[in-house]
Amino acid sequence: MTRTGEGPTASDGERPPFGLRPLNVGLLASGLLAIAAGYVLLGRGSTVAAPLLLVAGYAVFVPAALLVGLRGAPEPDEHGGE
Repeated sequence: MTRTGEGPTASDGERPPFGLRPLNVGLLASGLLAIAAGYVLLGRGSTVAAPLLLVAGYAVFVPAALLVGLRGAPEPDEHGGE
């Protein structure tokens, strides 16, 4: 039995919280960076780079961060089962 506040860690072979793996975190960070840069450029009057960065952030990177890893090998049974 585990004490309150002590959950499984990645070294226990469990999935990370919310299924976020390093690739997902990297894509999400890239998306947020692209969105922030897009708004900064938009504030400076850019009419080409800003919209491209905003679309890339909102329509490519963030959805990719949420969807990458959904398809793949099925997760092993919790009980090491069959």
